[in-house]
Amino acid sequence: MRASRGVDRHMSSPSAASTLGGMQAQELGVAAFFDLDKTTIATASMFAFSSTLREAGYLGPGVIMRAIWGKAVYQYLGADHDRMEDMRNSALKLCKGWEREKINRLVTSAMEEVIDPIVYQEALAEMDAHKAAGHMVFMVSASPEEVVRPLARYLGADGSVASMAEVDADGRYTGEVEFYSYGPYKVDAMEALALEYDLDLRASYAYTDSVTDMPMLEAVGNPVVVNPDRALAREALDRGWEVRTFTNKVSLRQKMGEHARTGALVAGAGALAAGGTWWLKSRRRLI
Repeated sequence: MRASRGVDRHMSSPSAASTLGGMQAQELGVAAFFDLDKTTIATASMFAFSSTLREAGYLGPGVIMRAIWGKAVYQYLGADHDRMEDMRNSALKLCKGWEREKINRLVTSAMEEVIDPIVYQEALAEMDAHKAAGHMVFMVSASPEEVVRPLARYLGADGSVASMAEVDADGRYTGEVEFYSYGPYKVDAMEALALEYDLDLRASYAYTDSVTDMPMLEAVGNPVVVNPDRALAREALDRGWEVRTFTNKVSLRQKMGEHARTGALVAGAGALAAGGTWWLKSRRRLI
């Protein structure tokens, strides 16, 4: 197994019982791995925070216009390998020289305002059903850890896998990447989690919208295709995989209540302050 990085794990509190899915109660050794963009939330998480970065002075009008165009392409055409590479390289070039801790604080402080209106109710219901069945829940995304990690905690996941940008000795982004949470590298992290928590991937679940996540879907016994791009829809049809459509966006402020929501955000901020990412031992450098 290729070693990987970019895994953050934390235990969430048990959720209320759910009537969804027909899952057996307390089925231990099983996990559900959720992609983020267009699977758990209704847009690309990096685009969702573009206004926050603009208001903080990190992005100019020209960058915002390119982001709007990129978002439109992503929403309607999906993200194939080349588009993913373009988005990754553009983001790395753009953030070179930024201070990581400032971005961490900025993203965490804006989490409610940015994410609250765009979370899929169906995704939350699936997470609740898995938790009620005793399954672990992980967010697995190619988006940067600065976004994925606090969001996973905000949504009550047990942990997350995300891309990690390289920083220099002063804590500033270098424009290079340490771990790219993409394609087969997502599976590396899933297999590492399976070893740590004694999980059976063949009994586990994966939810995603993109054909670039075929390795993630093939790694589990219960692949679930959500809002698929055209290429993934064809694969799902050929393989007889379950296809779901998530459309209903819900406000977590109403669903969770003020006390629970505040607690989740405090936990996420604490994780960022503590630097709670688990690094798997690896000499492999991804560029």
